[in-house]
Parts: sequence; C-alpha cells; structure tokens
Amino acid sequence: MRSAAALLVALALEACATSDGIVTSRPDGTEQRIPASLVKPEGQGPFPAVVMLHDCSGLGMTSSGAPGRWADELVRHGYVVLIPDSFTTRGYPGGVCSDPSPTNPGVYTSQRARDAHAALAYLRTLSYVDGARIGVMGGSHGGSTTLIANLREGFAAAVALYPRCAFRMGDWRADLTGVYKPASPLLILIGGADDWTPAEPCRRLADAAQKAGYPVTIKIYPRAHHSFDSVNPVRYVATWANINSPTGRGATTGGNAEAWADSIREVDAFFARTLAPAR
Repeated sequence: MRSAAALLVALALEACATSDGIVTSRPDGTEQRIPASLVKPEGQGPFPAVVMLHDCSGLGMTSSGAPGRWADELVRHGYVVLIPDSFTTRGYPGGVCSDPSPTNPGVYTSQRARDAHAALAYLRTLSYVDGARIGVMGGSHGGSTTLIANLREGFAAAVALYPRCAFRMGDWRADLTGVYKPASPLLILIGGADDWTPAEPCRRLADAAQKAGYPVTIKIYPRAHHSFDSVNPVRYVATWANINSPTGRGATTGGNAEAWADSIREVDAFFARTLAPAR
C-alpha cells in the first residue's frame, strides 16, 4: 500500500508525466534521459515556472511527499512545475537517505545540478512557459542541489529548503569561510531544530553572502525539524545517514504545520518578486 506521502506525489503528478522525460548530461558529457513530471495551471500562459528538486527520499513509494505538496501550491499560484526524477533510472528508486556515500555519480548534487539545468532548458521549449521567469527549488538533497545549480547563470530565482550548507560551493568552503556567490536571488528556509542539516552553517553562509552584496535571505523556524514541509509526524530514524551525528547515523524529520504555512507565504512572496514579469 502506498504511504500518504507517496500518494500525494502520485495525485499531483500522475496525469501529467512528460512522455519522453528530459535529456541531461553525465560528467563525461554524454547524454542521459531521465523521467520528469510536469503540472501546469489552466490556460495558455505564458506562465512563470519552477524546477522542483526532490529530497533524498526520491519520488517513489517512500517519498516524503513534499515535492507533490509544493507542486500543488505553486500551480495554484500560477506556476508551471517540472519535477525531474534524478534517482529512479540511476538505480535508487527508493532514494538515498540511508546511503552515507552513494557510489553512483548520478545521485551526487553536482550531477543533479546538471539535471536542474536540463529541466530549465526543457521548460524553455514550451510555448506556455515564459523562459525568462523560471526558478529552481528543492528540499534537503534537492536543497543542496539548488545551491549548486544557482552558482551557474540561468535561473531567475532559487529557494533552498533545509539544505546542507557545510560543503564547498564555488568560493564558499566546507569550513564555513569564503563567500557563496549565487547567480540569482536565493531564499533559504530551514528549521532551528534540524539535526540532519543544521541551520547554523546556512545562517553563516547567508550572512557572508549578504555582507558581500549578494541577494541571499534566510528564515529559520525555531521549533521545526528537517522536512518541516511534509505531512509525516516527527520521528527519529536511526538508519538514516547523517554526517552531523556522532555515529554517522540517525536523524529527526517531520512536518510542522506552522512552518509549512509560513513557508508557503514566504515562497509565494519571494517568487512573486523575483519571477514577476519585467516592466
């Protein structure tokens, strides 16, 4: 039986999967086709659009359900949403949450950033999408990927939900020195009680970027845990890989209704500013 989270993903996406997926590139430059699902508002557009990057649980039966929830909200606010599946055809249909260091290069954030830009290129071929108004957004593994993808020009805005910020990204270093230099405005939303991807490294990343003049904004929800935008209850899972745990395992995740409601408002306001039509 499907979990409630997986059912949310299915209901949001099952009627609108792209028939041929999208074509991305491997590290060696060769092409690879991966699945992708698309949802759109009614009408002819042109609409702004968002590339939605799933978390480490992927889009299968054990998905957190967050991509589907966000797709539903964004379409309701007038956005086309494209969700590439970075895991299934690369051998991880159930995600990589329990794998401390996947050996498959297709699941690294650097590869998924290429997937994101491939999704951007695909969206720009659609007549009902405004190619100048496309953002990227993701949570956890997808949030970290969003940070990587936004080092390269192309997206008009980026939203990273509870990403891992303590790793090298351009001129930003794993020891939390240097400056993260986004190509477009960035919003980070993260839980203050997150024991999987702690908020403090992201606060320091945002602070350094702001001081250097880059458009980075962060909001920390004090009582929220990792995956605060899911419908799942808060729980601790001992098998999940966690570099921030003394044992390398174990993390707490679960939805927070207050943070979820506020994050919808924050994302809507942010995209309304950054993906608004040029005047």
